[in-house]
Amino acid sequence: MGIKIAVAGKGGVGKTTVVGTLARVLAQDGTKVLAVDADPASHLHAVLEVPDDRVPRPISSELDLIEERTGARPGTSTGPFFRLNPKVDDIPDRYCAVGADGVRLIVLGEIRAPGSGCFCPENALLRSLLEHVVLERDEAVVIDMEAGLEQFGRATCRGVDVLIVVVEPGTRSVDTAAKISHLAKEMGIRRLQLVANRVLSEDERSSVTTAVDAKGLGNVYFLPYSEAVKRADLLGVSPFEVEGSEEWIAAVRRFSNVLLSEAG
Repeated sequence: MGIKIAVAGKGGVGKTTVVGTLARVLAQDGTKVLAVDADPASHLHAVLEVPDDRVPRPISSELDLIEERTGARPGTSTGPFFRLNPKVDDIPDRYCAVGADGVRLIVLGEIRAPGSGCFCPENALLRSLLEHVVLERDEAVVIDMEAGLEQFGRATCRGVDVLIVVVEPGTRSVDTAAKISHLAKEMGIRRLQLVANRVLSEDERSSVTTAVDAKGLGNVYFLPYSEAVKRADLLGVSPFEVEGSEEWIAAVRRFSNVLLSEAG
């Protein structure tokens, strides 16, 4: 069954760990999964247990590929003319690495926001590729995004089944989620789901619920605080490699089952 999931959130909330774990439990439960690293600051490969020497180069740095597909080479004075809809359907399979549980990983690199003044061949290729994996790939696609949605085209947003916003206890994190939610509605995303990560106590759970209700953001799925997952983050490794993270991983699996059941 195919499902398209984009995941955003304020820096430091554990977004990438949630993305990688979600991708892996989906794969373990029999779903074919493509993980897309669209966050320039992300380290999704570590959660997927892809060794550093096998991490795919960001597509944005593949200058020969960009020139081949768009007709213009980044950084050269080729003029303003290049193909806006380059061929991208073969890129996910050619430029991916296979990680743990068979999850395939591609790395996009930086997608500049429309307001940044970038109208360039690499952006044309990255946006076409992102639209392809969301609108046309018949599999589960899990995208690790930057906090904002500016790098998403409107067509891409409409193809996403659910936008997950990861928050942690604290008003700043929920404020960021509210801004992302506003953008998501403007861009036509059909479903928004908040995930509160690292929730240590009932007081924190209640605090998050109150803040989310005040912003009108809907229901929240809670993931417990885990010393083992914290240790994995500090070591730069996957939670699956650290003893004691089983409860947290099980909570992510329950969440994945909710996503699949609500998707169809």
